Amino acid sequence: MTSPENASDLPESGPEAARRRTGGRSARVRAQVVEAVGTLLVESGYDALTVDAVAERAEVHRTTVYRRWRDVGGLLADVLDAAADDGWRPADTGSLEDDLTALNQEVYEALRPGGADAADGSGSGSGSGSGSGGNLTTALIAASFRSAQAAGALTRFWEGRYARSAQVSDRAVERGELRPGVDARALLVTATAPLYQELLLLRSAPDPELPRRAARAACAAARAGVFH
Repeated sequence: MTSPENASDLPESGPEAARRRTGGRSARVRAQVVEAVGTLLVESGYDALTVDAVAERAEVHRTTVYRRWRDVGGLLADVLDAAADDGWRPADTGSLEDDLTALNQEVYEALRPGGADAADGSGSGSGSGSGSGGNLTTALIAASFRSAQAAGALTRFWEGRYARSAQVSDRAVERGELRPGVDARALLVTATAPLYQELLLLRSAPDPELPRRAARAACAAARAGVFH
């Protein structure tokens, strides 16, 4: 039976190998493990997350988990990589302000206590995740400060989301709302930053008007040429 001490001697392990093994039983095992990691992280927090606990919750043999993911860092990274490997695109509403509002609404739902989770594919973004009002997105963000592998995967997740969201500014240029040459990344960061500041850092009470208000401010700045 494989143990943590000699799991590093096994070939083809870790999240990269897990992503290569797709289809059939392998895909089912990965789905069970990814779900178990998220559930345990939200329920009990990072310190309680272990390979053995994940194997038990996922009803997968511990040897399989050690072989494919090696450790907690590999498990967390694969949860984020799985979330990034989806077909998400920003909504096309017909106007820049409404596009940014729709984007912000997804972030808002992912970050507010008890909201939907970006990291499970239902939003654009990813508390302590200790079971007291936390959610998967905030729990993964917290875990990224404890695991270098999770931090790297989280960076890849955000980079992918911002890259896909650049079409929001491209569409605004095509519609004549903005002049060509707008810095899409700066626009998107300006639009979404207030949500992370209020909900994640300040832990302010949820404000349903925040997504629209932040979008409107970013849209006004873009029209004024701030991001050119």
